[in-house]
Amino acid sequence: MLSTPPEVARELPFRDGNAGFSLILKRNCSISPVRLAGIFGALAAVSLAIGIAFAFAGAWLVLPFAGLEAAALGAAYLAYARRAADYERIELAAGRLTIEVAEADRTSRYEMQAQRARVYVERDLVVLRGAGEELQLGRHLDAERRAEFAAQLQKRLRI
Repeated sequence: MLSTPPEVARELPFRDGNAGFSLILKRNCSISPVRLAGIFGALAAVSLAIGIAFAFAGAWLVLPFAGLEAAALGAAYLAYARRAADYERIELAAGRLTIEVAEADRTSRYEMQAQRARVYVERDLVVLRGAGEELQLGRHLDAERRAEFAAQLQKRLRI
């Protein structure tokens, strides 16, 4: 039995409803922030244990550097975890287009009439314009998916 390669079978996960749709665009995170915290914590603990062992052996200058390494691991984890849950949610229901954008600690919500919304591809983003508002979407998509997303969104807004 032959199966299609994953590159061919992948589609944007539009969820169609009665006269509308819903789509969530998220980062492709290979590990959850909770699991990554455990891994970074274990790495920091090993580094500090090695630093303490060297300090007991008389090489006490190793311990401050082990502490710096643990602090750098903590900073790297915080930088990752802050952005890991970013998403864009696009929904169409009853002629209203609702866009919710979550970035770091801030969530913004926008609404516009679907009939007035226009989709453009500019530079590396999909731009949605309507009623004096301009939103940039597709931050979490590669160039090929971004073009597909723009075409699908334009088509679904006109139905």
